[in-house]
Amino acid sequence: MPLRSPAIRRLIPVILLSVIAVEAVVTIASVWMAVGARGRVVQASEIPDDAPRTMIVLGAKVRDGQVGDYVGPRLDVAVDAYRSGRVDRIVVSGNDADSAGNEVRVMRAYLQDHGVPSTRIVDDPLGVNTNATCRRAATMYDVRSAMIVTQNFHVARAVTLCRAWDVDALGVVAPCDRCSPLSLVRNQLREALGSRPRAVIDTVRARR
Repeated sequence: MPLRSPAIRRLIPVILLSVIAVEAVVTIASVWMAVGARGRVVQASEIPDDAPRTMIVLGAKVRDGQVGDYVGPRLDVAVDAYRSGRVDRIVVSGNDADSAGNEVRVMRAYLQDHGVPSTRIVDDPLGVNTNATCRRAATMYDVRSAMIVTQNFHVARAVTLCRAWDVDALGVVAPCDRCSPLSLVRNQLREALGSRPRAVIDTVRARR
């Protein structure tokens, strides 16, 4: 087929419009999350004295009863916050299905192994995504304010979604020293192209 055939000439504007549309969606969603979390994200070492006393730890991949590269550092932030007297309650939220590796049970066991009493831990076994975690925190566990712990590529979305469910949220950034560069790139792309645009819809629905 010749390079400048009528079919290709008709296709080029469609491709360009599609690219522009995707860029617009990505930009709007990213700005939406940034505005929603503005002034509400801190490093783990910068948790203020007046921070909420409840901490939500978002689940992530576990395997064979062991925490993964993402959820492990999140739990370490929670352990340090408990030991320093900054939190009274830790909500571990994830997918507790056997097919997902029993995330919540692994997270609870990790916290208990590191000195957090069982009575200070609340299990949310149906926090299958960030929106579900925030919705259930507000409607099932009566959380009105909380710190929410995750990595930096995810934290603005987590704060924005929880605020949409009327949870006064402060995002706490967990480190990711053991995360591979490939997984970080993959997560950044997933956030930009899928998770943030979907979160815009979720925030609108939550506020209704």
